[in-house]
Amino acid sequence: MFKQMLSEKQTKWESYKTEGSERMAELADVFSGVKPLTRVEKNENLQAWFREISKQIMSLNYNDSTAAGRKTVQLIQALEEVQEFHQLESNLQVCQFLADSRKFLHQMIRTINIKEEVLITMQIVGDLSYAWQLIDSFTSIMQESIRVSPSMVTKLRATFLKLASALDMPLLRINQANSPDLLSVSQYYSGELVSYVRKVLQIIPESMFTSLLKIIKLQTHDIIEVPTRLDKDKLRDYAQLGPRYEVAKLTHAISIFTEGILMMKTTLVGIIKVDPKQLLEDGIRKELVKRVAFALHRGLTFNPRAKSSELMPRLKDMAATMDGFHRSFEYIQDYVNICGLKIWQEEVSRIINYNVEQECNNFLRTKIQDWQSIYQSTHIPIPKFAPTDESVTFIGRLCREILRITDPKSACYIDQLNTWYDMKTHQEVSNNRLLAEIQNTLGTFGLNGLDRLLCFMIVKELQNFLIMFQKIVLRDKGVHEALKSLMRSVSPLKGLVVNCNRVYSAAITKTQKIWAAYLDTIMKVGQMQILRRQIGNELNYSCKFDSKHLAAALENLNKAILADIEAHYQDPSLPCPKEDNTLLYEITAYLEAAGIHNPLNKIYITTKRLPYFPIVNFLFLISQLPKLQYSKNSGMVCRKPADPIDWPPLVLGLLTLLKQFHSRYTEQFLGLIGQFVRSTMEQCTSQKVPEMPADVVGALLFLEDYVRYTKLPRRVSTTRSFL
Repeated sequence: MFKQMLSEKQTKWESYKTEGSERMAELADVFSGVKPLTRVEKNENLQAWFREISKQIMSLNYNDSTAAGRKTVQLIQALEEVQEFHQLESNLQVCQFLADSRKFLHQMIRTINIKEEVLITMQIVGDLSYAWQLIDSFTSIMQESIRVSPSMVTKLRATFLKLASALDMPLLRINQANSPDLLSVSQYYSGELVSYVRKVLQIIPESMFTSLLKIIKLQTHDIIEVPTRLDKDKLRDYAQLGPRYEVAKLTHAISIFTEGILMMKTTLVGIIKVDPKQLLEDGIRKELVKRVAFALHRGLTFNPRAKSSELMPRLKDMAATMDGFHRSFEYIQDYVNICGLKIWQEEVSRIINYNVEQECNNFLRTKIQDWQSIYQSTHIPIPKFAPTDESVTFIGRLCREILRITDPKSACYIDQLNTWYDMKTHQEVSNNRLLAEIQNTLGTFGLNGLDRLLCFMIVKELQNFLIMFQKIVLRDKGVHEALKSLMRSVSPLKGLVVNCNRVYSAAITKTQKIWAAYLDTIMKVGQMQILRRQIGNELNYSCKFDSKHLAAALENLNKAILADIEAHYQDPSLPCPKEDNTLLYEITAYLEAAGIHNPLNKIYITTKRLPYFPIVNFLFLISQLPKLQYSKNSGMVCRKPADPIDWPPLVLGLLTLLKQFHSRYTEQFLGLIGQFVRSTMEQCTSQKVPEMPADVVGALLFLEDYVRYTKLPRRVSTTRSFL
């Protein structure tokens, strides 16, 4: 405003001078007797005096402000004196002319005193650079004022604009030097100021969510949903006027808070334009992220020493909490003018993906830091909580709790029922409802994140297995000699092993010390593969149910790409996605999210050739068969509770392990099993044993399950194992 006055200074001064001079000329005409005015007699002296004053006013020089100012003061005094000495007060019209003239002369003095030095002084006095350190002490006062009266935001807008003047001093010299860093420095200071504005106005989303929590409680626990068909006499029961009035009251309070922030018009803070609607949305997102992240952290904490697993009760409570958040957020979206469903899906997926990323950092050599994460944000940060156990986040605790209750050492898996049972009590431990509950609680993002974390765990187990294999199997001379001797006995694979029971038993005895660690790795990998298959089934089911067109499109695209790749390998002239094409990478992410994949076909690690690898796996298998027995109702089960072995994890663990190596290792492994069956049956026939040995039954069932899990033709088990 002062700058505008400075620019218009001369124009206004000349205008006031002209007006004052004209007033004096008119008075001279009045006293000349030419211009009639009531009760004013002709006075030649006054006429001449007023004309002289008019000339004096017109002679004032704008460029010589000091002299013009002194002369103007003298003219004002002269006008006051002429009014007193000549008794002109009796004529109101003359007095009015004199008063107007003095007013114009006063305005001329004020105008001519508008100088650039005053502007500089005002800038120095009004510099708010010091406020960077002091303003934060007023934050709580401003927030409390906003909480009490949301319309206070419009008054605070002036404060925020004044704070923007604090940017002038740091940028003054940079601007004078014409430095190219002006924009980046301006961006930095403006960003700091906008961050403070966000901090002050964050009280509005906080207050909104305080009311929202009450709405969540009312909608979740108090208000009963009205059924589609309702008897007339029960209408009063479902009306629930009290709770619904309370919800309406809270909703109105939320809309008032929203109105307060939207009243602050679009403001330019430094070089950043602050949109109040975007500010409100960011604030709501920030508060939503903070509360949902805390709820997930607190809700998904388990006590491993509890008599019965807390997993399902915790998941049910967490699902109810998340559903309350979702329903209430969807309820208020129209009142706060935001797209609630979009914000909910984006922020919840960001929270879960960030926590999965942080959990997977445990398995990475190069950690992904917060500033590198695509899920973390400066304005809407995802909070980090101190770990309560070996897991870093809630997704790790959830995964490890599932692995604990489905541990093959204490639970057995029945594939036909898709259910885990406790080996001792035979009580149901987990079933497919578990994953459905996780889907209700964490959504597709949660299941997909759990699947990703299991992948990292499988990779870690397989890497540890390779280290163990090289350390024990290849470097132990006793084991090495036993394997070398067995290789001579079983060659060629198409033949039979003479005295097979003695040969196999001797090899197992000499390698007995490696099987405990071997079994532990195989069972863990198999257990996690079963869980991955269950997660894939749940994802695929929900995808087909919720979005059948997406599921169909993904399946057809996947089949088309595979067909093109197969055709390319048969005829290289046909097109195929190149290495730099991201199609395969991108479609894989969609397929895994939709459950259209087979975890058993996945290559988890890169491997090198390992000597004796097929025969070691074969020896491991036949060393575990005596601990198992066949049951018509349950399939292969352990003989003694002291030797807990679960058959499905054993089969899937071996299958996954062999999948990481060249296919000829699998062919040799199956060939060794076939040779074992033929040699044992040949010996039984020669000794006239009436029944098929249990180990042979187990080996044949392994081949059956191998074909079933890999979805290969049945002839594979007969041709590769030479049965």
